[in-house]
Amino acid sequence: MKKWFAVIGDPIAHSKSPNMHSAWFEELNIDAAYIPLHVTNESLESAVASLRTLGASGWNVTIPHKQTIMPFLDELDSLAEKMGAVNTVVSLPDGRLKGYNTDGAGFVHSLEEAIGKHKKEQDILLIGAGGAARGIAFALQEYGYHNLAITNRTVEKAEEIIRELGEGQALSIDEAEQSLDKFGIIIQSTSAGLANSDFKLPLALDKLQEGAIAADIVYNPLMTPFLLEAQKKNAQIVNGLGMFVHQGAISFNYWLGQYPNTNNMIKRLTAELNQLI
Repeated sequence: MKKWFAVIGDPIAHSKSPNMHSAWFEELNIDAAYIPLHVTNESLESAVASLRTLGASGWNVTIPHKQTIMPFLDELDSLAEKMGAVNTVVSLPDGRLKGYNTDGAGFVHSLEEAIGKHKKEQDILLIGAGGAARGIAFALQEYGYHNLAITNRTVEKAEEIIRELGEGQALSIDEAEQSLDKFGIIIQSTSAGLANSDFKLPLALDKLQEGAIAADIVYNPLMTPFLLEAQKKNAQIVNGLGMFVHQGAISFNYWLGQYPNTNNMIKRLTAELNQLI
């Protein structure tokens, strides 16, 4: 029976996951399909039930469902449970659904490809406290990055992640803006800047230090307004495409037991996204 996979989210039209996984299926001669599904918050529970009933082999989970999907799964990987967010679901042979989180590891792989592995002592500011931010925060800690601050418009959400990490600090947006020049790495982890979103800069970058590393998890567009503003301040830019490809490759491996070629995919998707400009 042909395997099929999906990505669920709201919005979903911008996703490059179908292009990426379909190309990997072809490269590795795997008879499978991958489809995007627009799923609203209200229909999430019924969508999960339908995917289970219809025999999906697995699926990816994107904004805004990474946390809210968890009660509808049968089992969680220990890291996903710790992070409190799921971006990958595997349908096990017995029909149970198991959730994983590959976002954080995907981000760290992408960051270290861009800047190397020698900047673990840098002060890091993570903007946002949603599902992706949680994944990134725990992965940074796991990979040896311990000087982390998190800022969010609702600072209580940032404080919650910091408590669970057992280290770091939570900052209000104002506090983050005033102390921005102390951070060597700034990570924008909210949905601000998606190609079809109404953009508002998550915080002012007036005090961004020259040469700082500015990373955004959004990959469509490749250069978000946040990255464009950081570039004006002579920051080193890391777009979201590397994270996207690496998290997808880890998901692919969970589903099929094979790790696809990420370098070729980054080049391919960069070319595709540049054509959209």
